[in-house]
Amino acid sequence: MRFEGTDTYVATPDLMLAVNAAITLQRPLLIKGEPGTGKTLLAEEVARALDLPLLQWHIKSTTKAQQGLYEYDAVSRLRDSQLGDEKVKDISNYIVKGVLWQAFERATPGVILIDEIDKADIEFPNDLLRELDRMEFHVYETRQTVRAVQRPIVIITSNNEKELPDAFLRRCFFHYIKFPDKPTMQKIVDVHFPEIKNVLLKEALEVFFQLRDVPGLKKKPSTSELIDWLKLLLAEDIPPEALHSKDQKVVVPPLAGALLKNEQDVHLFERLVRMAQQNR
Repeated sequence: MRFEGTDTYVATPDLMLAVNAAITLQRPLLIKGEPGTGKTLLAEEVARALDLPLLQWHIKSTTKAQQGLYEYDAVSRLRDSQLGDEKVKDISNYIVKGVLWQAFERATPGVILIDEIDKADIEFPNDLLRELDRMEFHVYETRQTVRAVQRPIVIITSNNEKELPDAFLRRCFFHYIKFPDKPTMQKIVDVHFPEIKNVLLKEALEVFFQLRDVPGLKKKPSTSELIDWLKLLLAEDIPPEALHSKDQKVVVPPLAGALLKNEQDVHLFERLVRMAQQNR
């Protein structure tokens, strides 16, 4: 199995190399990068390219590692026992399989996405070390051991909100998705808008990268936000020349709410543009 990108996802050579290295080593692939650079989408595209099923586990601050394995529904069992239901005699009726269990029991390999692992408690990655390393876990309620029939491809994303434990990092193949340069960004845009006019795209990319270069921004616009902005520009039929207004009172590009997401960044951009105009 080799990943070589897809017609809807522009994967750089180093990213493809990282995916294939993780597959060869049979290690989880840990992906970091700015929000909006396609980390989550990567797992979906790997599954599609390799024609494998995708199981997604989106992590929240309250998520526990146990939930990825299984959960024992003691409340339902107690309720059924009070109602005299015969199925209470078999505890397996109250075991809810998690994403890892579902993947482990498949006869064919799949892709597991553990999305935004850094949102969880700091102990969360450590609690999954054995299961991801050995591809097995024990179910204490039923006294059975669940082992992976076929080792799945595991892709883990992180936005770097928390440092991950060294023991966990040792078991992963790591790749940082660098922010796309202009040529790569143009390829990404071409995938989404194959018929966009070159003049509009050139002006839009110039404005976009100009915004990203503004020092002190709380949140730099991402790839996904550029795609949203271009979609709006096309929907509203905004001409390329409108992106650089000659009116000195209008310093923010049209529909900039798709790119700048808080008032501090808008005010900062306005101030810097006005200063540049005064210095001309």
